[in-house]
Amino acid sequence: MMPIHELLNRIRWDTKFGQADFEIGYYDRVEDRIIHVPMREIFFETGDHFAFDLYDKEGELHSIPLHRVKEVFRNGELIWHREH
Repeated sequence: MMPIHELLNRIRWDTKFGQADFEIGYYDRVEDRIIHVPMREIFFETGDHFAFDLYDKEGELHSIPLHRVKEVFRNGELIWHREH
């Protein structure tokens, strides 16, 4: 299985592969469940290779470590999965 950071880099930098709708599923420890967010709603701080950032519905910024990413979907199809 490809490491998550390599898959995310491919989505971001491979223009042909990245021309799809991607969704990331990450484990939220507080809610004790997988949260799905569209890839277009997350962003990466320059130089941070261990996490991505996103704003929740209340506008609060969260930094999500890459080890909590459990699923990646491309056009609705599961393309990457890590055991919960």
